[in-house]
Amino acid sequence: MADIFLIRSILVAVVAAVTAYLRPFGLSTELSALLGVGVAGAIILFELRLSRASLKRLIGAAIGSILGILGAYLISLIIRGTGFNPRTGAFLSVATLLVMFYVGLVVGAEKGDLLNLAALGGLFGGERTRRSAKLLDTSAIIDARVADVVEAGFLEGSLLIPQFVLRELQLIADSSDSSKRNRGRRGLDVVQRLQKLPRADLIIIDDDIPQLREVDQKIIEIAKRYECKIVTNDFNLNKLAQVQRLEVLNVNDLANALKPAVLPGESMRVFILKEGKEFNQGVAYLDDGTMVVVDHARKHISKTVNVVVTSVLQTAAGKMIFGRCDERAAEGKDGEAEAMPSRGPRPASSSAAN
Repeated sequence: MADIFLIRSILVAVVAAVTAYLRPFGLSTELSALLGVGVAGAIILFELRLSRASLKRLIGAAIGSILGILGAYLISLIIRGTGFNPRTGAFLSVATLLVMFYVGLVVGAEKGDLLNLAALGGLFGGERTRRSAKLLDTSAIIDARVADVVEAGFLEGSLLIPQFVLRELQLIADSSDSSKRNRGRRGLDVVQRLQKLPRADLIIIDDDIPQLREVDQKIIEIAKRYECKIVTNDFNLNKLAQVQRLEVLNVNDLANALKPAVLPGESMRVFILKEGKEFNQGVAYLDDGTMVVVDHARKHISKTVNVVVTSVLQTAAGKMIFGRCDERAAEGKDGEAEAMPSRGPRPASSSAAN
């Protein structure tokens, strides 16, 4: 960043000095220097805009501007033969050149996204890799499920981890809090696991934005720079990225989407683990972690019961299932248990008859 700032400062000074020396349009030295500063500022703004554009848009803009200039040249030849006076003809030629150049630049940049650079291979093959990359944040790494998703082959493209994310993991791993320390160490273990997976193309990038202190803001700016998707479990980062029209892959959303569908009226067998918040409620959990709230199940705590689903609630944190104990199934099993001793021969009655 310091080198870029120095180069831009030199650019402003050189352009201002050259403009002040040449004094275009008959301006004074001071006004010419100010004009040079303005021109240098416009160049820097244009450079910043180009640095954020994809290679497809740059190629499209270049092709469009060239075609616009060629079209303007042909139109100027027609204007010269129409008999306009020299000043009017020069004005129309310049105006046509500016309009055609601008239209070609804008339209070419917009249509550049339709180019398939990967088909050309070679130098342009890396653009597809960049666009298909995924940027991992701290929460997704600590969660560890992302490694399972990558190992299963459901996450393609390069996986990018910035150095500042690794530093944050190291700080968490060195924390005095044992819980944070374990989470940080697990995150570092996940990074090592991703490096060893044959399907994972893990890349540690050195990109950083020192002027931003928040890691979430840095993640967003890096995602804009690489035009890639963000993999996170952080709710706030998820919302912030969506506001700025960035694509986000949330492992929690994937887990919720893969949970089996449950409809009211269906039956399931669950283990009542603890008491619920409301009176006479019991709480159970499915294998995927889905909470099941069961009415009239307080007396069945630490028992496995049959439950009839009454409703399903989808929340931001996940899915909750509400149900009630299936008393008919319980009675049927109790009756079956009571009838068991009466089945089969009764040797005691036989001996009495004899």
